[in-house]
Amino acid sequence: MAFSASLRRGASSAISMVSRSLRAPKVYHSGLVSSINGGFGSRSKLISVVSGAFSPELEGVRGVSLPLFYCSVAKKPGVDEKLLKVIESEIKCAEESDYHDQKDEIPDGFPFEIEDNPGQQTISLSRKYGDETIRVEVHMPDLVTGEGNDSDDDGDDESKRANQSSLSLIVNVSKGDGLCLEFGCTAYPDEVTIDAMSVKEPGTTEDQIAYVGPDFADLDENLQKAFHKYLELRGIKGSTTNFLHEYMINKDSREYLNWLNNLKKFVEK
Repeated sequence: MAFSASLRRGASSAISMVSRSLRAPKVYHSGLVSSINGGFGSRSKLISVVSGAFSPELEGVRGVSLPLFYCSVAKKPGVDEKLLKVIESEIKCAEESDYHDQKDEIPDGFPFEIEDNPGQQTISLSRKYGDETIRVEVHMPDLVTGEGNDSDDDGDDESKRANQSSLSLIVNVSKGDGLCLEFGCTAYPDEVTIDAMSVKEPGTTEDQIAYVGPDFADLDENLQKAFHKYLELRGIKGSTTNFLHEYMINKDSREYLNWLNNLKKFVEK
């Protein structure tokens, strides 16, 4: 009986050792996860584990699925690579344009100083005229390409203008800190039209809806002609706007190329 009990205890001890041996990898795996989550203490050690430079305490560990950490150094998707190629192709076409690097030569007698800030859609013009200060905001051109109906002699002025490129201008005429006149104009080749006119109080905010007068087209025809002459004397005339048209075409080309380069930098990150 004693021999039989001893045999059973020996067998039980052997089974227990085998059982612990089989469970050992789970203990090691748990230790690895603990080390990864908090034991390394730095991103560089974690990267060294992923790249294969194991620290001594991890030698001999098996059953760990390390490729899970390779997502941090994954290559860019194919869609991004295709997008970059298209952007680079567009940059090349823009660089071959005659406009992006064209030098703007200001003609003699141009009455305004030009303030052109890269990255902005508008430029600002300013000048003094007697005791008046003239400020003009010039917007990007509305370009018309292709064949128009210019040969149609029966068309009215509106239909002819629809087939011409144009510039939008906001002209502000002020005298000191008092009232100012503001004109909304459209500049066509060799012609400037007045679309709107208002008298503004100083310090008026956009939240305040002030009376701006009747539509300019509803004013007496002689009054309309007088205001056209008024702006012409202050430098808003065909010779000025024709130069501005060319200037803004060149600016548009420069801004587009700069926009493409910024877009490329973003996608490459």
